[in-house]
This record gives sequence, C-alpha cells and structure tokens, in this order.
Amino acid sequence: MSAKGWWLFATMAVLWGVPYLFISEAVTSFSPAAVVSGRTLGGALILLPIALHRKALGPALRRWPWVLAFGAIEMGGPFFLLSDAERTIPSGLTGLLVSTVPLWATVIGFTIGTHRSVSPLRIVGLLVGFGGVAVIVAGQGLAVTDAASTFVAVGEVLLTALLYAIAPFIVAAKLSDIPSIGPITLALIAVGLFYLPFAAFTTHEAPTMRSTISLAALALLCTAVAFVAFFALIAEVGPVTAPLFTYVNPVVAIALGIVILGEQLSPWLLIGFPLVLAGCWLAATGGRMRAPATPVPADVTRVEPPVAGP
Repeated sequence: MSAKGWWLFATMAVLWGVPYLFISEAVTSFSPAAVVSGRTLGGALILLPIALHRKALGPALRRWPWVLAFGAIEMGGPFFLLSDAERTIPSGLTGLLVSTVPLWATVIGFTIGTHRSVSPLRIVGLLVGFGGVAVIVAGQGLAVTDAASTFVAVGEVLLTALLYAIAPFIVAAKLSDIPSIGPITLALIAVGLFYLPFAAFTTHEAPTMRSTISLAALALLCTAVAFVAFFALIAEVGPVTAPLFTYVNPVVAIALGIVILGEQLSPWLLIGFPLVLAGCWLAATGGRMRAPATPVPADVTRVEPPVAGP
C-alpha cells in the first residue's frame, strides 16, 4: 500500500471510530431525533455541491424508491438507534458491537446465496464472533443495576449492525450502476427532513456548547468528510482492501471512551473484544491473509457504497 493509501486508511479508521464519542456527547442535550436530523442535513449540505458538480443526483432520483430504502436502512434506523443506545451504554462498547457487521453480512450472504461455499473457517469465525458478543453482553448485564435497559440498548446496537450489513446488498442489487455520491446525498436529505419535525418536538433544553460541537463534528467529519475520504481510499487501494479499516474502528472507539469520557475497561470487554475481532476477520475473509486482486474502476464513485459507517 502506498503512503497515500496508509494515510487514507488511518483517516478512515479515525473518522468512523470517533462518531461514538461524538454521539455520546451530543445526546446529553440533543434528543436522538435531533442528532440524526442535524447530522444528516449537515452532511448533505456539504456533499450536495459535490453531487451537483458530478451530475450524480439525476440518476439517483430515477431510482428514488431504492434510494429511500437505502437511506432508511443505512442511516435513518442506525443513526437513531445508536443515539438512543448511547444514552445507556458506553461509547466504546457501542463501537465494538457495531464491528459485528461482517458477521451479519456473512450470515446474510449465506442466506441469500451470494456466498456459494461455506468454508469451515467462516463457520468458526461466526461462532467465535457471536461468542465474543455473548461474553461482552453477559458481562455488561452483570456489571450494571438496570440490566433491562442495558440489554435493550445492546439490542439496538446489534440491530444497527444488522441494518448496516443489509444496506450494501440493496445497493449492489439496485444502485451499483450509478455514482454512489448521488444516492448518499439524497438519502441524507430524506432522512434529515424525516427526523426534523421529531427533532423540533423532542429537544426541550438549551444545547450545551460541547454537545453542539459534537453534533457539528458528526455532520462535517464523520459524515461528509468520511464519505469523500472513503471514495479516495477506494481509488487508491481498491474496493477489496479499503473496508479493512473497519477492524480498527472499535479500537479507536474504546480508546477514546476511556481517555476522554472516563469509561471503564471491564474484564468482560477484554475477553470478548479479541474474540469479536478474530471472528469478524475469519467470517469475512475465510482466513485468507490477502484478498484476490480486483481492478479498480476508473469512476470510483461507481464502486459499492461505503461499508457501514456509524
């Protein structure tokens, strides 16, 4: 990988590892609906000029039912569920549970037949990964007094991971032949407008400066800049290698939660964390150290959409 590729890789590891910190801060004075609306509309305002310059909105508008479906599954549901869950559970735990996306994607692939062979190592990966999740969830339930709320929040994050795993299959089947920035921009606008009235009626206190800055950072860095950086990473290293930064995201999320928010690193997390990462890697790669070479299309915006972004 080139020096530029490594820099972009590191950038994405941070940009999609840090949102959990910003979400945790934003929900202290914004409602989950307000966080979703502010993040998506802010990101859309930044990406809209790029989409217009590339003339990507026209093709996306002609596929508007699938764009809306993509927006609901990739952004509308997950962004709200994450915001609501982080009012109960730590940001680091949230980031780790979201990293189970490759496990869900593998299960979906087996179910719909896109994975034609089920290698033993992939099955081992699924078992190890979900075993790690079970260890973390069980430990988290034992460590808190309100176990019911904790389990609901964990369920919200795992549902988010499942939705993130579903979204790329929709785009691969219905939107892969049009520039990706078009559907992404339209989806952000649609989701933001949908949540706007709920945001107006559910935020009842004056937002703090810290929460406001966190929400702005979510829109600018973790949505708009992250998508642009991801396109650049695909162009530099290819669509097969680019998504591997998702294995680093939970490390960033956990580290930031401990250092900045003072979250505790429980022994259950120490046990389950390597199990989840190892399971995700085995389920996604089948134990291969290198993915087969894949030519990079000239128009990188036609590559499949971003892997589950938080």
